[in-house]
Amino acid sequence: MWGYFLVYYLIALFVILLDQLTKWLIVKNMFYGESIPVIDHVLYITSHRNRGAAWGILQGQMWLFYVITIIVIVAITYYLRKAAKGKPLFGMSLALMLGGAIGNFIDRVFRKEVVDFIHTYIFGYNFPVFNIADSALVIGVALLIIQMLLDERGTKEKTYGENGTHHS
Repeated sequence: MWGYFLVYYLIALFVILLDQLTKWLIVKNMFYGESIPVIDHVLYITSHRNRGAAWGILQGQMWLFYVITIIVIVAITYYLRKAAKGKPLFGMSLALMLGGAIGNFIDRVFRKEVVDFIHTYIFGYNFPVFNIADSALVIGVALLIIQMLLDERGTKEKTYGENGTHHS
């Protein structure tokens, strides 16, 4: 039973390790606020810290993030065990979200802030600085939405058939 789910836990572990390695490299090699252009006017590596959530909301509410993250980790682990079998896209989405949640949780517990460093300007918009864990969370949520749309489409096809008529 564990063998089937092991790949998802390994994906989550890979995300955590990559996230923590890149954050460690930023902390050790850049001073806060330093920015290195990768592609001018598009992509920069910028040493930044965040004591809140996305876009800096809820600054300093660490206890809230601890509680929410623990609930999220338990829920993701539950759904990974109960609902991901036979649904690789769903399993991948949960694995990415699990790794991302744990990656930022580690920062909050040990640093009391999250290390961010990927700084983009998308269509001229100065996007908030983010990290590997954030990226994994966003990709995981996007895959989850795709899985939900596929599930809904499959349910409609079973209910209405290919020609659009209802089957009982």
